[in-house]
Amino acid sequence: MASFGLKVIRGVFGAAEHVAPRLSGRFAFELFCRTPNIKSLSDGERRAVERAIGFMAEARHHRLKTKTDCVAVHEFRPEPGKGSHGTVLVIHGWRSRTEYMRALIEGFRGAGYKVVSLDLPGHGHSLGRHLNMVTAVDAARVAGEWFGPFVAAVGHSFGGAIAANAVAASVKGMPPLSAEKLVLIAAPSSLPAIFDDFSRMMNVGPRSRVAMADRVKHLSGRPLSEFTGDRQLAETPVPTLIIHAPDDREVHADHAKRYAGAGDHVHLHWAEGLGHRRILADKDVVARAVRFVTEEHESTLH
Repeated sequence: MASFGLKVIRGVFGAAEHVAPRLSGRFAFELFCRTPNIKSLSDGERRAVERAIGFMAEARHHRLKTKTDCVAVHEFRPEPGKGSHGTVLVIHGWRSRTEYMRALIEGFRGAGYKVVSLDLPGHGHSLGRHLNMVTAVDAARVAGEWFGPFVAAVGHSFGGAIAANAVAASVKGMPPLSAEKLVLIAAPSSLPAIFDDFSRMMNVGPRSRVAMADRVKHLSGRPLSEFTGDRQLAETPVPTLIIHAPDDREVHADHAKRYAGAGDHVHLHWAEGLGHRRILADKDVVARAVRFVTEEHESTLH
């Protein structure tokens, strides 16, 4: 059953559709971009952060200025004795943070990679309460300027979509992120589909949705319809591994299928039974991601 607060919001959007759709669409977009309060952690999230204290202490911590925010970037050196095979950029998803990416980060460190993990605006150790694709791609751009080029960009959930958009230079005026490979785990491939899901949940009407799309074009320089991963990867043939669980309830498996349709340079692996979050800590998923980057990278050296 919907909460009382959600019912009120749905009612407001329903009424505003008829009297002030542009204002309603602008408000809907701002609500869509509002990030969770990083201080309001669930018990499970708090325990995960506490368990990662020692892990985070191993990193060098940086604060980088973007066009609109100040973001935290955590630099993990390769494990001692593993050599150095380049740098991997790791990007977490919505309501996530570097601590939750620990298994992936440790997997790449163990294979001899330096790992740079980005806390998105409004998440983890970064400032703000607002995140959209433009500010996210800008954060990845700044990380690339300081620590790139990258052997690979690895993203989970919304972080995967950010990695794809950054490499594809989807935001006008921002150069492409330099990454030889992409690994997208449980990642949404269609921003229009995400907007549609949000609009249905919030009862945002069709005229208000047009105003939301106008806001995307104003900020990014491109229409909302162009923010689809299959189109982006088709036009940017970077070797890409898609890892997705068929039972993912947060990002439907259709998103993975869309990515896979971009071309032969995109490889799809189904991670059966791992849902949306358990997939991050699965040893086989981590090993597969590391192997994809390592094998592909080594093949370019010979």
